[in-house]
Amino acid sequence: MKKELIVVLDFGGQYNQLIARRVRDLNVYAEVIPYTVPFSELKAMNPKGIIFTGGPNSVYLESSPHYAAEVLEAGIPILGICYGAQLMAYMKGGKIAHAPVGEYGRTEIAIRKPQSRLWKEIPQESVCWMSHTDFISEVPAGFEVTASTVGCPCAAMENDELRLYAVQFHPEVSHTTFGTALLKNFLFEICRCVGDWKMDDFVEETVVSLRERIGGHPVVLGLSGGVDSSVAAALLSRAIGKQLTCVFVDHGLMRKGEGDFVERTFTSLFDMNFVRINAADQFFFRLKGLIDPEDKRKAIGEEFYRVFWDNVRENHENGFFAQGTIYPDFIESGSGHAQTIKTHHNEVKKPKDIRFLGVIEPLCLLFKDEVRRVGLQLGLPEDLVWRQPFPGPGLGVRVIGEVTAERVAILQEADAVLRDEMKKSGYERETAQFFAILPGVRTVGVMGDHRTYAEQIAIRAVTTDDFMTADWAKVPYDLLGRISNRIINEVDQVNRVVYDITSKPPGTVEWE
Repeated sequence: MKKELIVVLDFGGQYNQLIARRVRDLNVYAEVIPYTVPFSELKAMNPKGIIFTGGPNSVYLESSPHYAAEVLEAGIPILGICYGAQLMAYMKGGKIAHAPVGEYGRTEIAIRKPQSRLWKEIPQESVCWMSHTDFISEVPAGFEVTASTVGCPCAAMENDELRLYAVQFHPEVSHTTFGTALLKNFLFEICRCVGDWKMDDFVEETVVSLRERIGGHPVVLGLSGGVDSSVAAALLSRAIGKQLTCVFVDHGLMRKGEGDFVERTFTSLFDMNFVRINAADQFFFRLKGLIDPEDKRKAIGEEFYRVFWDNVRENHENGFFAQGTIYPDFIESGSGHAQTIKTHHNEVKKPKDIRFLGVIEPLCLLFKDEVRRVGLQLGLPEDLVWRQPFPGPGLGVRVIGEVTAERVAILQEADAVLRDEMKKSGYERETAQFFAILPGVRTVGVMGDHRTYAEQIAIRAVTTDDFMTADWAKVPYDLLGRISNRIINEVDQVNRVVYDITSKPPGTVEWE
C-alpha cells in the first residue's frame, strides 16, 4: 500500500500533523517522524522527499532541535517550512536574525522566481500565512531568494541543484491561498511522486494483516461509541468476527439516546461480542465537587479505565487489547514534540498487572477524514460515521462547573433540540462542529407572567478545514431563533439561549 513515502520531520510545530494530512490529500503517503530519529534510519525508509516542519524554537539556541547535516547532502528533495526553513539556512551557513517585529497571520507575498519548479502555475502575487519572529537575514551560498514579503526579504529560497527548498510561511494551512499548489509542485515536480496512496485498498490489506497477526487469539476493545473506536471495532469484526469483544462503558455523559444507538448498531450489524456496562452513578460520584476541567477530565478518564479494566480482569485477559487511536492522538497528548493542550483519553496508561499479547491499533496511521471513509466502506451508518466530534469525557466538559446527573440531563435535552433543528434545516453539514454548553450561569427571565431565575444555554458552531484555526459559523438568524424558542419552551430550567461568536484563536473550539 505504501509504495512511496514522504517523511515529515517533526521539529515541534503545531501544524506538523496537518502537513502530513495535506500530503495524503494529494494521494502521497506521509508519516511524521521525530527529529530524534537517526539519519541512518530515516534514509533506510527510502523517502521520495522530506519536509522539515515548523517549531517554536530559535535555531541558534543550543537547546533547539537540530538534525544531522548529511541529510542535506543525500540527494533527497527537502522542503523546509518556517523553523524548518531557518534550520536549512543555518545548516548550510546562512544567517538567522531576530526581527524587531514579528510577522503573523495573512500576509501578501510576491514571487521573485516564477520559473522555479516550486512555484509552477502559482500567481506572482498572493496571500500566505506567516507565524514567525526570526527570519533568514542572509541566504546560504548557492541559494537564491524566490519570494518575499514587505516584512520578510526571504519568504522563500532554494538551491535547485541540491533539490533544497524553503518557505518561511505555512503552505499547509488553508489561509495560504496557493498552499496546496505549492505542496503539489514539491511532490510531483520535484520529488517525482506518482500518487499511489489509495484509501480504497486500506480495508482489504488491513483485514489480511490483522488476521495474520491475531491468529486465533481473542481481542478486547474499549468502545466509546465515537467514530474512531467504532470504525476500529467494525474493521476488527470484519477481520476476526466472534474473536472480538467490545466493552462499552456508558458513563452517563453521552448525548441523548446515544448509548442505546451504539448498542443497536453493533449488535445488529456486526458479528462480535458486545458488553455494555451502565456505570453513570459511579462517574457522577467521582465528579462530585470537581470544577477544574483538567480535574474532571482526569477523573472521568481514571473512572472509565477502572470500570473497563475491572471487566477485562474478570473476563478478557490473555489476548490482544485494541483501541481506536488515530494518527493525531499522539501529538494531541504531548507524546510527540508539540505542547500538550488537553489530555487525550486514548493515552491513559494501562494497569501493570494486566498482561496482553500486544496492542492492536488498526487506525493509528489514519487521519479523521480517512477514518470516516473507512467507516463508510465497512457499512457503518452515516449517522455514526459523520457524528459531530465529541470529547472523550463527553458532556462532562460541556457542563461548566460541577457535573451532576440533573445538570447533564438539562444539557442533553438542549443539545438534542439543537441537533434536531440543524439536521432538519440541512445546515448540519455546513459547519465542522456544533454543540450546546451549560455555562452554569443563572439569569432572570419572565415566563407566563412569572419571574424566573433559571439556567442559560450557550450554542457553539464553527467552520474550519483543519481545527487548527476556526471561525464561528454564521448560522442563519431564523434558525437560531427556532433553536432558542424550542430550547426555552421544551427544556425545563432554561430561560435564556446565547450564541458564541469567538474564533480560534483566541478561543478553543470546546469551552473546557
